[in-house]
Amino acid sequence: MQEQYRTVARAGVHESEINRSRFLCSLAPAATEQEAQDFVARVRKEHPTATHNCFAYVIGADAAVQKASDDGEPGGTAGVPMLQMLMRREVRYAAAVVTRYYGGVKLGAGGLIRAYGGVVGEALDALGTITRQRFRLATVRVDHQRAGKLENDLRATGRDVREVRYAEAVTIGIGLPDADVPAFTAWLADATAGTATLELGGEAYGDV
Repeated sequence: MQEQYRTVARAGVHESEINRSRFLCSLAPAATEQEAQDFVARVRKEHPTATHNCFAYVIGADAAVQKASDDGEPGGTAGVPMLQMLMRREVRYAAAVVTRYYGGVKLGAGGLIRAYGGVVGEALDALGTITRQRFRLATVRVDHQRAGKLENDLRATGRDVREVRYAEAVTIGIGLPDADVPAFTAWLADATAGTATLELGGEAYGDV
């Protein structure tokens, strides 16, 4: 798995005018390919009279799914440069749709490639990106007596506390970078006089 990836900070639209053609780049985070496809369909529905609604999306921290469409523009002049811009910026789990309203001036293949790739880059700059880091999910079990102080210490040291559950013992769900597991295990034993247990779970991504 990738250690980290970037994605779109928020959904939004950025508009540029190039040689009298309007280019509107709609960007959105997308957790699955289905979400990306739904986003593309929604934008197309919003702009039924547009000359073109070209799209590109990248799903997976390792960019396992990559799709692009020129939607009637000359082959390789729209969707591919959009996809290349997402890949160059290391953006994942994101979909981009560039809606073009033709303004009467032909741009040529080179002009189209620059326009479609460029407007995606501008949209990424305008909307911003966030970095997400791979974490190991872990569960700490501790007695009630030590739970309050331990939770405070975890938060004070910047640990990613995801949930706290009270039952016979208290379980605290946290996220840990893999590299931190040995040091955290030693710290936990020291902080709880060896009474807490640590159980490692699966992996997930969280905001840095």
